Amino acid sequence: MTAEEVLEKSSEEAVAEKTEEALVKIKPKLSASVLKLLKLKARLDAKRPYFVRCESWRLVRVKENWRAPRGHSNKMRLEIKGWPARVKSGYGTPKAVRNLHPSGFREVVVYNPGDLDKLDPATQAARIAHTVGRKKKLAILDRAKELRIRVLNPPTGG
Repeated sequence: MTAEEVLEKSSEEAVAEKTEEALVKIKPKLSASVLKLLKLKARLDAKRPYFVRCESWRLVRVKENWRAPRGHSNKMRLEIKGWPARVKSGYGTPKAVRNLHPSGFREVVVYNPGDLDKLDPATQAARIAHTVGRKKKLAILDRAKELRIRVLNPPTGG
């Protein structure tokens, strides 16, 4: 085993250890009414259909990203039985819990350990930006542990 392999293995083990330590589940402080609404949101999310663009399943050039159906005789616009559902206001979730993570925290994207100082640990959780490297991720994890802030996407060993 070369020195590089030993260093790489040890850094992966360090990441795994820090991740396990950081995975202490910190719960948000929520009122009873917000907890009730979060459960309702979870039920609504489970029932909500997956909205797809018309004919995206048939044509390779048409992506699945939602677009409102247009056209005089468009079957989806006419809401003919057997065609996918359209986006409507009735599929929404309660306003009080609209942009909350399922855990009940409000997500805040973090780029460096200094960003954690601005967070409120009782109501906000950190999500590490995808552009952040391993070294800074570990520093963010250490700082979050000190401040008792939950990290929603801690780094994995790989």
